[in-house]
Amino acid sequence: MSKKIKSPIIYRSAEISREAVDTEARTVEFSFSSEAPVERFFGHEILDHTPSSVRLGRLQNGGPVLVDHDPADHVGVIESVSIDSDRIGRVRARIGRGARASEIFDDITDGIRRSISVGYRVHEMQLEKRGDGGDVYRVTDWEPLEVSLVAVPADATVGVGRADTEENEITITNEDTPMTTETVVKAADPAPVIDVREIERNARDTELDRVRAIRKMGEGFHVREMAEKAIADCMPAEAFRSKLIDHLEATRSVPTADIGMSEREVKQFSFTRAINALSNPTDQRAQKAAAFEFEASRAACEKAGRETRGILVPADVLKRDLSVGSTTAGGHTVQTDLLAQSFIDLLRNRSYMMQMGTVLGGLNGNVAIPRQTGGATAYWVAEAGAPTESQQAFDQVTLTPKTVGAYTDFSRKLMIQSSIDIEAFVRRDLATVLAIELDRAALHGSGSSNQPTGIAATAGIGSVAGGTNGLAPTWAHIVGLETEVAVDNADIGSLAYVTNAKVRGKLKGTEKASSTAQFVWSDSGTPLNGYNAVVTNQVSSALTKGSSSGVCSAIFFGNWMDLVIGMWGGLDLLVDPYTASTTGTVRVVAMQDADIAVRHPESFAAMLDALTT
Repeated sequence: MSKKIKSPIIYRSAEISREAVDTEARTVEFSFSSEAPVERFFGHEILDHTPSSVRLGRLQNGGPVLVDHDPADHVGVIESVSIDSDRIGRVRARIGRGARASEIFDDITDGIRRSISVGYRVHEMQLEKRGDGGDVYRVTDWEPLEVSLVAVPADATVGVGRADTEENEITITNEDTPMTTETVVKAADPAPVIDVREIERNARDTELDRVRAIRKMGEGFHVREMAEKAIADCMPAEAFRSKLIDHLEATRSVPTADIGMSEREVKQFSFTRAINALSNPTDQRAQKAAAFEFEASRAACEKAGRETRGILVPADVLKRDLSVGSTTAGGHTVQTDLLAQSFIDLLRNRSYMMQMGTVLGGLNGNVAIPRQTGGATAYWVAEAGAPTESQQAFDQVTLTPKTVGAYTDFSRKLMIQSSIDIEAFVRRDLATVLAIELDRAALHGSGSSNQPTGIAATAGIGSVAGGTNGLAPTWAHIVGLETEVAVDNADIGSLAYVTNAKVRGKLKGTEKASSTAQFVWSDSGTPLNGYNAVVTNQVSSALTKGSSSGVCSAIFFGNWMDLVIGMWGGLDLLVDPYTASTTGTVRVVAMQDADIAVRHPESFAAMLDALTT
């Protein structure tokens, strides 16, 4: 027998250990669930931690880190989640660099904010036993939704007073009640006096808005059948939008360079062997030593439907931790595991823009991201009147693969080494040269000549101008940048400044107002009006405004999570043994398919004529 009950989102609490905080990476690790029984309104709850019982998709897909379960107070993102062999759920969360996020992270680091609360939905559970102390239920299907940093731990019973009060239906099996029984548990609030006809009208209008929104998305992205099924299933428009994004990502048309390598094969792949073989095409020993790398490259090229003049590093290698395995013929002499991060992680760590923005990795083909451009409008109406019809509006942001290339030089003697340190060094150097160009393109990409469109060239961003021929930046310009974002209601998320060292130096000596000794750039951790500021010389100091030719700098402000960086699988390595041959070095050119887009131009503002001399 079974029965159904209705339940809101449920919460569990835990504490963060200060030892689990990485201040440099701005990450926090903690456990969020276990099989410890917790008393609920329906009895004692045990969350089953077998892999088939936990739906981790929401958290794995960049789940949010909130403050006090407030969706508007979004301060971080979940980077990884796992259910470990000890039957405990754990996450690693990265906290943003905006003013609010930095405030929260400082509280975590200082041990002031130690409590976390995780919200989850229960879909199905089984009655394990009855007892005088209360029935015990094992939850066999549940879904964690979000993680919140809280000053006071969340209510461990029913989550009363939380932001999301939507109820979901739970199926309970092994019950000795008829299947037709339905129990609805709600708070015993006094019933207000209501107008039934008004409720009916509002419900009808709400349903029409839901249907219109879903159908519009279905028509715009050619998934009408999927939209009609969502309508029939009473799926909310926001839920359908999330499902649509997942669908678009899962149905990309171009194959990936991921060739299905085993963990052992990934560990075997060596960057240095591949580069050494390419730089010495007549050296039979080098060619034989890199036989595996050439074989993996051929498989990746065939899978991706592309050619390479060098060697294509499969996406398998780029995504996973790279290790060196047992000895093979011709020079694979290192037997120690290479304890280095994956290449993509290395690249992310060396690129400010990849750290601050939203990175979509492992892409295949062109990607379309749905974007809401308009919403329904509320009206005051007369008695028996009807509101004016309004609809939500949507468009899409597209990412198409563009190839970025960068080179670095290595000595010939270095390339013949079989060393754990050399392998890691080569990967770090390749990641660095690519990161530099990705940062530049994200900020100043022209959108022409095969470049992506960077923030400065994106139509619709806010603009603060110094003057006809540029002007030294002042306190008014800083306030103006923030205002440009705020007037569009975009001043949320990971807000921060990005500029170069010349601007920082200028602002450190510029007073907010004359004779106040209060400088625009302060010495605090959030130096520009309480916001974090990143300094990188990838921000141009050679822009032109009027007669000020090649001497103007840029200052950017915005919500950097709306900067989207797409990465397609496969790293193409080309080796030039001739250009720098007189110095005994080989030139390695690394080429990666990537693209950059601004999801909401209103989220950014720029000053492009700041004079620093």
